[in-house]
Amino acid sequence: MEKDYIIRKETKKDYRTVENLIRESFWNVYRPGCSEHYVMHVLRDDPAFVKELDFVMEKDGKIIGQNMFMRTVINGDDGKDTDVLTMGPICIANELKRKGYGKIILDYSLQKATEMGFGAVLFEGNILFYGKSGFDYSSKFGIRYHDLPEGADSSFFLCKELIPGYLKDVTGVYQTPVGYYVDDLVVEKFDLGFPPKTKLKLPGQIFT
Repeated sequence: MEKDYIIRKETKKDYRTVENLIRESFWNVYRPGCSEHYVMHVLRDDPAFVKELDFVMEKDGKIIGQNMFMRTVINGDDGKDTDVLTMGPICIANELKRKGYGKIILDYSLQKATEMGFGAVLFEGNILFYGKSGFDYSSKFGIRYHDLPEGADSSFFLCKELIPGYLKDVTGVYQTPVGYYVDDLVVEKFDLGFPPKTKLKLPGQIFT
């Protein structure tokens, strides 16, 4: 792809633009409406938020994509915690999806995380996309998703070692940072500050 974009760190003046981009990207995808724009809003002030890994992508002076990371842990079966990252929300503007921009900002941000010395990223996503950037099923690393019943489908739970062998002797349970859990009523109130959109129940949504 011809380089017609720049990737830079998010600034405060970008906040509402980025939140609206996220809202447009996730609206009615996983549930009627979405909460990801509010999640982004609150995570910026979370102690686990990695400010150095909060990126936006610009094209023709317009923000078209973003990605961010949070610190979290694997609670090891041996009683020791292992520091890791999780990621997202990550998105590209709807009109530019499936054109390669998502992989570009993903690979760029993963490289920056590697340069900062982080050992691994665990994330909920689609292996068909994220596998192209080196993610594999977390189950292959012996890492389990918290609160998931034994034998349940965990194919959504992915992992990428940034330092080869970082998780070699680690088995245990991954913990989603608490900041990702938000109150639906608070989300509803926050959403009133954005242009009206219609919530729809659609096939394939995970939450209703």
